[in-house]
Amino acid sequence: MRFPNGFMVGTATAAHQVEGNNVYNDCWAQEQMTHTSYVEPSLDAVDHYHRYPEDIRLMAQAGLNAYRFSIEWARIEPEEGRFDEAEAEHYRDMIRCCKENGLEPVVTLHHFSSPKWLISKGGWEAETTPADFTKYVRYIMERLGSELHFVCTINEANMGVQVAAIAKRYRQQMMAQLAKAQASGTDVDSGVQMGLNMQKMIENQKAIAQESMEVFGVSQPQCFTSPRTPRGDQLVMEAHKAARAVIREVCPHIKVGLTLSLHDIQALPGGEANARKDWEDEFTHYLPTIEGDDFLGVQNYTRSRYDENGSMPAPDGAELTQMNYEFYPQALEHVIRCVAKEFKGDLLITENGIATADDTRRVAFIDTALRGVQNCLADGIPVKGYFYWSMIDNFEWQKGFSMQFGLIAVDRKTQTRYPKPSLHFLGAYKRNSD
Repeated sequence: MRFPNGFMVGTATAAHQVEGNNVYNDCWAQEQMTHTSYVEPSLDAVDHYHRYPEDIRLMAQAGLNAYRFSIEWARIEPEEGRFDEAEAEHYRDMIRCCKENGLEPVVTLHHFSSPKWLISKGGWEAETTPADFTKYVRYIMERLGSELHFVCTINEANMGVQVAAIAKRYRQQMMAQLAKAQASGTDVDSGVQMGLNMQKMIENQKAIAQESMEVFGVSQPQCFTSPRTPRGDQLVMEAHKAARAVIREVCPHIKVGLTLSLHDIQALPGGEANARKDWEDEFTHYLPTIEGDDFLGVQNYTRSRYDENGSMPAPDGAELTQMNYEFYPQALEHVIRCVAKEFKGDLLITENGIATADDTRRVAFIDTALRGVQNCLADGIPVKGYFYWSMIDNFEWQKGFSMQFGLIAVDRKTQTRYPKPSLHFLGAYKRNSD
C-alpha cells in the first residue's frame, strides 16, 4: 500500500538532545551538579546546532519529506524578558533549510527542557508559567510563524503525570521492602536485587536539595519531567490552551496541537480496572482540552500490560530494547485505533522508534510499525504523518549517549555522520509512494 499524497514521512529530534551547549536551561544546570542523576553531561551533544544543514541533506537524500524539531526556549529567552533575535534567526535558517531540501518543518515549541529562570520561579507548578510560556510563543509566532504549517505546543504534555505514577509505584515497592526487612530483622538493603545503600540515598536526597537551592534557588526544582501534581497537570493544559490561542491569533493558517506519550495498554483477566485507570490518566482526561486542536501528536514505543495488581513487567523471554522496553512495534497500530475512537481530529505519529545497536531490528520495527499505520489509513483513520525517533543517535537525557535510537550514527569525537541502512529503509516508504 502506498501512502496518500501529502503524507509526511520524517524523523524527530529535541533541541537539547542534539544541539549542544544549551547552557541556559534546567537540564544543563542539572547535568553540571555534583549530585546529579545524569550519567554524563550533554556538552556539544551531536552539534546539530551547527551541522543541521548536513543532517537535513542526509534526510532529504534518503527520501524523507518532513522533519520535526524543537526550538529551545532557553536560547530564545535566556533571561526572563530578554529575547535573543539572533537565536530566532537561527531557527528561521533551519526552517528555510528544510524547505530548500523538500522537507516540511514541524516545530515543537517546548520539548522537556526549560529556561533555568523559569524553574527558579517555581517551574511547571507555578501559576505564572502559562503566561510566561505564552509570551515566548507569541515572540516565536510573530517572527517565524509565517514560515510554518504545523506547530506542536508542548511535547508529551502528560510526561509529568507518568513520572509521578512511576515514582509512586517505586515508593510503594521500597516501603514494602522496608516493612519486610523490619519484620524479619534483616538489613533494609538486602531485599532489593540491586546494589542500593538506603542510608546513602537518604543522605543524597538532602545533598541534592541543598545543591538545588544553590543552583536554582529552590530545594525541589519543578522541571517539566518532574513528578507532577494534579494542579501542575492543569497548568500545563492552561499553557497549551493559551499558546493555541496566540498561534491562531497571529498565524491562523497554522495547524496546532500537542503530543502525548501513549502506551498500548492491554488488560489481562482481572486487570481491566487498572488498565482503564491508566488510560484515563494517560489520555482521556485530556480530551476536553485537546478536542479543539487541529491534530494530536501520538508518541508510542511499546505496550503496557495490567493484571489485578497493576502494571506488569515484560513477558518472560521477551526481546527488550536498550531502554528495557519490550520490542513490540504492533503497539503503534493499537494506540492509533484507541485514540481515534475518542479524538476526532487529525493524527500525527510524532514519535515512534527503538533503541538498539542492531539496525536490522530497527528496520524490522519500522516495517511493522508502518504496516500498522497503513492498516489504519485503509480503515479511514486520518493519520497525516509518521516521524521516527530519532534522526540521529543523541543525548538520551539522564541516560546520556548510550541509547542508540538514531537512523544516523555519529562519531562524537569528530562529529562525523554515518547513515544507517534504516534511514534509507524509512525513506523508501516515502519514495515508493511518489
